[in-house]
Amino acid sequence: MNRIVDHPILGPLADAEVVHIIVDGVALTARKGEMIAAALIANGKNTFRRTVKRDEPRGIYCGIGRCTDCVMTVNGIPNVRTCVTEVAEGMVIETQLGSGEWQ
Repeated sequence: MNRIVDHPILGPLADAEVVHIIVDGVALTARKGEMIAAALIANGKNTFRRTVKRDEPRGIYCGIGRCTDCVMTVNGIPNVRTCVTEVAEGMVIETQLGSGEWQ
């Protein structure tokens, strides 16, 4: 996992309940209350969607829900901004191609 467990200013990472999510068919764990993007990065996933024209990878950019680089399909709903959406137990998350498709 790629987490900061002892931040020089914020201090040690507090304990949190673990939730289970499925990302592109792979079972992962996340910390309850964290954003989807943070959980994915902590699990080594940095590409959240790919562009239609050039198939270029996109990931976290602004981190505050203003751009669309971090959008993914979550529980069948495309264009979910993962940087401002909390993980939930059993959530199914998929890398999105372009603007995504409703399932």
